[in-house]
Amino acid sequence: MAIIIDKTKNVLVQGITGREGRARTKLMREFGTNVVAGCTPGKGGQDVEGVPVFDTVKEGVEKVGGVDISVIFVPAKLVKGAAIEAIEAGVQTLLLVPDRVPLWDTMEIAAVARDHGTNFIGPNTLGVISPGQAVIGMIGGKASSAREWFNEPMAGRTVGVISRSGGMTSSCGYYLSRKEIGLSTLVHVGGDSVIGLSIPDIALMFENDSDTDAIVIFGEIGGSQEERLAELMIEKKVTKPVVAYIGGKAAKEGTRFSHAGAIIEGNRGTHVGKVKALREAGAVVVDGFGDLPDAALDVLNKLQPAGA
Repeated sequence: MAIIIDKTKNVLVQGITGREGRARTKLMREFGTNVVAGCTPGKGGQDVEGVPVFDTVKEGVEKVGGVDISVIFVPAKLVKGAAIEAIEAGVQTLLLVPDRVPLWDTMEIAAVARDHGTNFIGPNTLGVISPGQAVIGMIGGKASSAREWFNEPMAGRTVGVISRSGGMTSSCGYYLSRKEIGLSTLVHVGGDSVIGLSIPDIALMFENDSDTDAIVIFGEIGGSQEERLAELMIEKKVTKPVVAYIGGKAAKEGTRFSHAGAIIEGNRGTHVGKVKALREAGAVVVDGFGDLPDAALDVLNKLQPAGA
């Protein structure tokens, strides 16, 4: 199994005729993603990498017989319109790749998504990849490198990865794989202060995924995603082992750590607070990023029955 994206999901790309949309469509298809349609207003009737292009999402959904996920590659100022169009066309999951999407636009997308029971990931996300299955967005780069970097799931030693950093999502996957650890799905939740699915939301998905034995987190200062995960662990809603690293240890109040969503305000979102909350909930929290793979391996080994 995998969460969010796998070989069975039908994917539509909004902005498919643009430079980024065209290039990423090629890479997604090469990795195995079932891209069935594209959408660019006024460009209907064209073909991109063997994918038919439609003027509207609704038309694409109707013509191809259903779409599970829309991946949005349009300029930031157009993301709101594109996302709401996809939601109203009945697409149940959206990936909002662009950065610098206006905060109020994201809040409006969230409100419309909530009303329609739709999930979205991002904005400002590299995407989601399920090794051996499919990818949405641009995570992993070329299909050949992604296959080389990221192990497919391995019985009894597979983790799911959730990260607040795009680059570190790939780094987590790469270094975990070098320790002969399998990967179910890697998710970059996005770096903005307001996002769709968050660390605790994704953790609940991994909790219900039979292929995922443990959860690896790359967290950051700012916000409360990691603290909310700790609450789920205390409530026994997330029972699988959690191994985490929290970036930004040296940051002080008012510091912005790389991403718009990683800023300390008063006593909220501090490194100390996040580490304390996760450790008290039972997570293994490492002090250095380089310690994360060995810690994950140790946790997985402890899950193995005696004599296995």
